[in-house]
Amino acid sequence: MQHCTPEQLALAALREPLPADDSAHLAGCEQCRAEVRSLQRSVDAVAVPQFAAAGAPVPPPPRVWEAIAAATGVTAAPRTADAPFAPETPAPAAREAEVLPFRSRRRPLLLVAAALVAGAVVGAGAVAVVQNGDDGEPVTAVALDPLADNDASGRAEIVVRDDGSRVVEVELDAPPLDDEYYEIWLIDRDVVGMVPLGVVRPGRQTFELPADLDLGEFPLVDVSVEPLDGDPTHSGVSVARGELET
Repeated sequence: MQHCTPEQLALAALREPLPADDSAHLAGCEQCRAEVRSLQRSVDAVAVPQFAAAGAPVPPPPRVWEAIAAATGVTAAPRTADAPFAPETPAPAAREAEVLPFRSRRRPLLLVAAALVAGAVVGAGAVAVVQNGDDGEPVTAVALDPLADNDASGRAEIVVRDDGSRVVEVELDAPPLDDEYYEIWLIDRDVVGMVPLGVVRPGRQTFELPADLDLGEFPLVDVSVEPLDGDPTHSGVSVARGELET
């Protein structure tokens, strides 16, 4: 099976349309989709929110095509709406949980385990079950307590929507980062398997939970500091954490 080229994976990470064959392959290949998700972490981390959302295409002025024709001797013209460059990208399938193993890159596992215990003790009284969520269903909420000497803290709430889908609403209070970014995770109690939910910034954000994710197996809500290195695994540097009541 021929996988997407690195160039096509990079375009997909930038949410650019792909040719029909590559788009069809990406829709059915978990390995390529995992590569795209890994690349998107760095893209999302450095994206300016105002420009991150896709906007309407802006056609180049006629002088661009005239210059191309003058330089190459080939008549160039933009494609019309009846003949777009790329086919419509198929709608993404329902998100499935991507469980990553813990591989610390900057701290020994012993330190992270110690931080986990400390976070559990500090936050033991901060867990609550909140009634009457957005659609009237009970939701679970937890305080995200700072670990060690970090200044990050916040709150995470699981909300069940009317259509049955689940999201986690996160309120993060943390100092800004220069060459790193915050990421939110759901982690098992053994700190072995973890599910990345996405890049989180100070303030309030909502993240969709995978449909097949069992919160009883991954009850720890964790905020980490990640370097811009493209590595999808947890850095081993957690700044805030809380345990959901499931």
